[in-house]
Amino acid sequence: MRRRRILAISWILGLLHCGAVPAEGADAAASVPAEPHPMSYREMARTMQMDDTTPLGKLLVDELEWRVGQGVDGPAWDVQGWYGTDYNKLWLKTEGVRLGGETRDARAELLWDRIFSRWWSTQAGVRHDFGEGPSRDWLALGVAGLAPYFFQIEATGYVAAAGRTAGRVRAEYELLFTQRLVLQSQLELNAYGQDDPERHIGAGLSDLQLGLRLRYEIRREVAPYIGIAWLHSVGKTADMLREAGQQPSVVQFVAGIRFWL
Repeated sequence: MRRRRILAISWILGLLHCGAVPAEGADAAASVPAEPHPMSYREMARTMQMDDTTPLGKLLVDELEWRVGQGVDGPAWDVQGWYGTDYNKLWLKTEGVRLGGETRDARAELLWDRIFSRWWSTQAGVRHDFGEGPSRDWLALGVAGLAPYFFQIEATGYVAAAGRTAGRVRAEYELLFTQRLVLQSQLELNAYGQDDPERHIGAGLSDLQLGLRLRYEIRREVAPYIGIAWLHSVGKTADMLREAGQQPSVVQFVAGIRFWL
């Protein structure tokens, strides 16, 4: 059926090209298009299909910045890259922040991503926490995708040794003022199933992070930005940070660059 449709389209195009009515004095047979060569059909079929099996890759440095404020200056980063097909990808993600010369919180994740609907995929893999206190390793399982009104959402659950559990939700939205001037907003929530005093983490909702970054895309691949970041610890986590002589809530101005390859 599909081939018949393509052949019919080819006949119609041939008629339009040659003219449905033969010119005066011309051979009537010349106005009748010949049946398309089989090679032409194969070429047309290829143009009508999308190749979703070719592996591709991308590296996105979403945040590479310096933060200043409340006497705790330092760098921060958010980098992710993937390689694979439309249906299966291998993701590598890392993010962290250094305050007052110490890595306050940082993580790296290696995830397998499998699409299960038009806008959503499931992700499974491992996570490694490093920085302040002993490092922790987790198994990860979550979903990521595009919610209504173009919100980028990530929701992931984690399980570690000694019965440790954790959850993380991140939402991101971009508002375009022009084709090059973009306001990026981010919200992240972290929660833990039990206390981890060595890393100054309390059970329950641990912290929330809010960021607003205004970038100008010199090229689509390169965009400097300025903005503001708010790191706010709550509950037992806030109490543990106070006991350790750290500020549970920090507001900082940021300046950095975003680029991708």
